[in-house]
Amino acid sequence: MKIGILSKRTGFFTEKLKDYFENKGHNVKVYTKENLCINKTLLENDLYVMKSKDQIPFVYAGYYAEVNGIPVIPNTEISYKHKNRLEAHLLIKNAGLLSPPYYYGTIESLKNNLKDKDFPLILKPINSSGSVGIKIINSINEIDEICAEANEILYLENFINGTHYIVYFIGTEICTLEKVPLENEHSEMTKVDTSEDIKTLIFKWKSKYNLLFGHLDIVKETDSGTLYIVDSGTFPQFVNWKCEGDPVSKIANLILKKYEDLKSKL
Repeated sequence: MKIGILSKRTGFFTEKLKDYFENKGHNVKVYTKENLCINKTLLENDLYVMKSKDQIPFVYAGYYAEVNGIPVIPNTEISYKHKNRLEAHLLIKNAGLLSPPYYYGTIESLKNNLKDKDFPLILKPINSSGSVGIKIINSINEIDEICAEANEILYLENFINGTHYIVYFIGTEICTLEKVPLENEHSEMTKVDTSEDIKTLIFKWKSKYNLLFGHLDIVKETDSGTLYIVDSGTFPQFVNWKCEGDPVSKIANLILKKYEDLKSKL
């Protein structure tokens, strides 16, 4: 089988995934921004793996493949919606789960609508996941210090005071790690037992969107114990997978099985 991997880079998890597929006898090509051209040559592959969710060019390449009958795993639309903060909020709400209240508007409109009691807030890039570009905003005055252009549109989210977790899931396996607030996936984390409420949340999420694997950043609020989803991802690096087994082989085998299931239904 010919497999294309849509990825920002060739190393790290992508390289391991490529090696695994090749060791299974498949022909694999990694498409980065440097070598990806969306045209009919993409139709030479049997399957695409959506490792990176950037709209340009990977999401568009995924849509191109799908409209021409080539499966993309994870699904292109779901991958894109995980990446966009506003779309991700809708996914969370449609799954019957909770995310923090947010504010989205120009600097002037935000200043006119925010009250002192709304702070602290977290500034997040709208088309991003993880902790890149995230800042804590403690007052209205700090908004002016961030951006000089009054018409720039910002996305701000309520900061939830509580215990922060990154929760990986691969198939039916769940790996829960406690993390420092706002730190990214590559920071040091401590493996903890997965509580029943987190386990229920994860299975509800993956079942709603038919996800084979992924992660959620979750905060358990200190006062109420309420769980809030503050970030989601369809294909993390799994660098802090501290549970049993190799995540690369587990994910690769899930992808191959999903492809065979899809092919059998054609």
